[in-house]
Amino acid sequence: MTDKITTHQAQEDARNDMILIYLNGRIVPKAEALVSVYDSGFMMGDGVWEGLRLYDGCWAFLEDHLDRLFEAAKAIDLDIGLDRNGVKNALFETQKANGMTSDAHARFMVTRGIKTRPFQHPALSQQGPTVTIIMEHSKPSIPRPIRLATVPHIRGLPMSQDPKLNSHSKLNCILACIAAEKAGADEALMLDVHGFVNTTNACNFFIVRKGEVWTSTGDYCMNGITRQKVIDVCKADGIPVFERNYSLVDTYGADEAFLTGTFGAQTPVGAIDGRQIGSGEMGPMTKRIRALYKALIEKECA
Repeated sequence: MTDKITTHQAQEDARNDMILIYLNGRIVPKAEALVSVYDSGFMMGDGVWEGLRLYDGCWAFLEDHLDRLFEAAKAIDLDIGLDRNGVKNALFETQKANGMTSDAHARFMVTRGIKTRPFQHPALSQQGPTVTIIMEHSKPSIPRPIRLATVPHIRGLPMSQDPKLNSHSKLNCILACIAAEKAGADEALMLDVHGFVNTTNACNFFIVRKGEVWTSTGDYCMNGITRQKVIDVCKADGIPVFERNYSLVDTYGADEAFLTGTFGAQTPVGAIDGRQIGSGEMGPMTKRIRALYKALIEKECA
């Protein structure tokens, strides 16, 4: 498909060739930001991460992101090696080194670190964590509404790998994305263990039906910070919003659909499984929520 796009598609920016990256307390050129092949993140996907967005000098909802980061690290019994102020300082130092003021995206990653031998047991990671911040100039450039395809891959039960964890182990979502691309779509729509509509491989998912905004229960998906902010602004503005079970039948008949995520905020969905959603363009409720979210960002950064 010639017009393939992604939910994280950004304008090309030559400055990203020269970015500086935070790596274990040092800020180094991109070409020198290297980790060992023995790193537990590379070898096992053993680590957690956060994505953050810079608006007019402000890292939006920073405290929420830090809450989720430290909760995830505790859940996998990983010592980040930095406290909250340490993480903030690393973020601010990297921002300053790159001279970034707005339209930037940061990926804060921490793994269990370098292993003494190439095997699974976490006790083999004895040198402390690997902490990295990749910060890029990044302005979303998504030229049309996203097309989704439902895939057989699901977000599983929490006793398997809890989908609420922002972990480095993303193969399930990658396989879902591949399946969607093979079906001619941009991204995958994933169901939960009961067959209800859940999330996409990279973003949270919402539909609009008869003036109501619906999203999944949140039991089987990443409980995204942007997802929660959308729920919050809807409630504050009197928009009926529900976290509930709903099916593909409900979804195909929706008036609008959109995705949420730190990078794209709210991204319209034009078609699902070859069925046009509403007008196929961004609908009035999505526009309204985008305006409310923008106002919330401005208040956050005031």
